[in-house]
Amino acid sequence: MSEDYHVTTQFFVHKNSSSHLSHNQKPDMISSLVYLFLSLLSYSHSTTAIASTTTTTTTSTLDVASSVQKTLDILNPSFLRKQSEKTKTETKTTSLSFTLHPRSSIHHNQHYHDYESLTLARLARDSHRVTSLITKLNFAISGANKSETNPVYKPDYLTTPVTSGLSQGSGEYFARVGLGTPAQSYYMIIDTGSDLTWLQCKPCSNCYQQTDPIYDPSGSSSYNALPCTSKQCESLDMSACESNTCLYQVSYGDGSFTVGDFVTETVSFNSGSVPSVAVGCGHDNEGLFAAAAGLLGLGRHPLSFPSQIKSTSFSYCLVDRDSANASTLDFNSVPPANSITVPLLQNPKMKSFYYVGLTGISVGGRPLPIPPSIFAIDGSGKGGAVVDSGTAVTRLHTQAYNSLRDEFTQQARSLKRTNGYGLFDTCFDFSAMTSVKVPNVAFIFAGGKTVSLRPENYLIKVDSSGKFCLAFAPTADALSIIGSIQQQGTRVGYDMGNSVVSFSPNDC
Repeated sequence: MSEDYHVTTQFFVHKNSSSHLSHNQKPDMISSLVYLFLSLLSYSHSTTAIASTTTTTTTSTLDVASSVQKTLDILNPSFLRKQSEKTKTETKTTSLSFTLHPRSSIHHNQHYHDYESLTLARLARDSHRVTSLITKLNFAISGANKSETNPVYKPDYLTTPVTSGLSQGSGEYFARVGLGTPAQSYYMIIDTGSDLTWLQCKPCSNCYQQTDPIYDPSGSSSYNALPCTSKQCESLDMSACESNTCLYQVSYGDGSFTVGDFVTETVSFNSGSVPSVAVGCGHDNEGLFAAAAGLLGLGRHPLSFPSQIKSTSFSYCLVDRDSANASTLDFNSVPPANSITVPLLQNPKMKSFYYVGLTGISVGGRPLPIPPSIFAIDGSGKGGAVVDSGTAVTRLHTQAYNSLRDEFTQQARSLKRTNGYGLFDTCFDFSAMTSVKVPNVAFIFAGGKTVSLRPENYLIKVDSSGKFCLAFAPTADALSIIGSIQQQGTRVGYDMGNSVVSFSPNDC
């Protein structure tokens, strides 16, 4: 600052050196110099403050070339087979764990002629998933009696068939679950937004195509039908009774449903087993379930899988959904030392969902001006933020999304924009790049806990030409959903005993 002042005053004196100052003029000159000094001092402080608020942002590098290559590999069956064989020997497991696979490594993608068509199918499935969750929540908030609004299965008629044209199935991650005695392995969708575990069973009155042979109860010595008076049967939201055999029905908000006998079976893990777990043996299963044998309900209801095996915690790590790698779904495991723990909340109107204390979002290290009330559960049970394994793209209340999008595009204004895509309105053209610096994005939770996302968690490729989109979407509903794309590469732990959710980055 003294150098700046020195140069300026020399310039000032030089301009006036041709005139001689009288004795009476000298005090005015000194006053002018003092005034100039104070003005420069004030200007220096103000420009420093402005610079600190406009240029201090944090960025990370997105590997464009690697991401684009994955769009080609995922459509190559021979590549997937080689990677799957390699994964079998590398996946580390514990006793109470299932091996976890991304859907694309199990369900063949040959009917997609390019990655763009695969992306569109995924987005369509995801929209159905979100509709299902919101419908389930609104139904619970309304307090309606399910038996009055949905038909309970009777042998002489069936529930209204699903009209959706999507036959590719829902769910992006499958657990490899052993069932019966002797144990047979099945791919089952993991779902933190559902409670009941079920799978397709012979004889089928209506079964969709799945990867594994359909479960046959006659081949298992541990299969037992539950009587109508059993505690498990009485805990069902929708049930019926036929010849003292408990019948179940689960209807999803997207129109899918499963109907059949409610039974107990032995469930086998990578090592060890648990007997007498109540599961649905579905004889009529229609909707968005193709490829998987059924669904593993990981919600918070007494009939959920964790509750039945008396597990007070579980965790999973979701690998890149375009990868043939595998990870694990672990029960009663200890969170890694680097875990970031955030509050696990309860919504009295919807006790199954995993609500978390989300309070804000930051972009480039700057917290967005989003009122914390946007993510709070109100008195009616609306609002809040849930962590969900079945939703892919994170949904944010429109006000929160707009704030995120506007700040991100402002900080990324030097990057080449392109047209929106599907439910994404913010996309970029990285076709001429192998890597690119992008603003950081992080979730902020109660207590100031921050979970930073990798660039791959919020900028995803939608084709094989280098088009990437901001992987968030607005919703008019008050419920925000942290989806699986934002969870990829992080071990997410649900500790019901201590009412916390943990995030352990880079722990697959």
